[in-house]
Amino acid sequence: MSIYVEGTGDTTLVFMSGGGTCSPILDFKSLYSLLSDQYQIAVVEKFGYGFSDVVDKDRDIDSILEDTRAALAAAGLNAPYVLCPHSMSGLEALYWAQKYPDEVSAIIGLDMAVPAYYDSMNINIPVTRIAGWAANIGVTRFIPGISDSDAVKYGTLSDDEKEIYRAVFYSRTATATMQNEVEQVKENAEKVDSMGVPQLPMLLFISDGSGGTGFDKETWRKIPIEYIAQVDEGEYIELNCPHYVHDHEYKTISESIIVFLGAINSHLSR
Repeated sequence: MSIYVEGTGDTTLVFMSGGGTCSPILDFKSLYSLLSDQYQIAVVEKFGYGFSDVVDKDRDIDSILEDTRAALAAAGLNAPYVLCPHSMSGLEALYWAQKYPDEVSAIIGLDMAVPAYYDSMNINIPVTRIAGWAANIGVTRFIPGISDSDAVKYGTLSDDEKEIYRAVFYSRTATATMQNEVEQVKENAEKVDSMGVPQLPMLLFISDGSGGTGFDKETWRKIPIEYIAQVDEGEYIELNCPHYVHDHEYKTISESIIVFLGAINSHLSR
């Protein structure tokens, strides 16, 4: 597994990518580059993502979490962490806080998933498999603009970083590992839901639902707002941008994270 580390500080922010994000290190860069002067940054690239190996292995929530914990430990990073999950990784972050509460000091959700999303989500596994097949035989290389993600189009990546992103895209689209994740995500969501709502400082950034969520704006926002209402130290901020919020509103998000973590540290020091 690939773990990218940048910056220094007493607090470690662990960025966890959404399902199918081909290059997490570059996808989050526009945001974490604004934070690494105050915090230690770690970006987890799960198996099948970015520079990590593609493996055809079980992707139940326990396996995913234990891989992440082992990789961070091997990289010399110590808990507790502030988890910063995007989209599907929200399930892993919530499960982490449920199972190992001493290892998670806060969760900052970047339009992160909560279990209720998966009650009605229509997951088209055959389409995912077709996308993987197309990537494997190189068909995706002939589709103009397909590798231009939100990070490439709206973020702060350099020209060289954009080219690296595109290169990673062609080898990390709908990988076998990603397909296994998709097949088990509803079961994972049910397990996380069964363990209740973890109580810890939590800040959710919520998008307008555009950008591939499959939900209308009202429904997309209603679900996490109902979830965060059950968290005693929970807050949320609505953003008028698509699902990859960190590629669009990175300045606003970075400023809000600094304020949020500052308030937590101030409370703990009293």
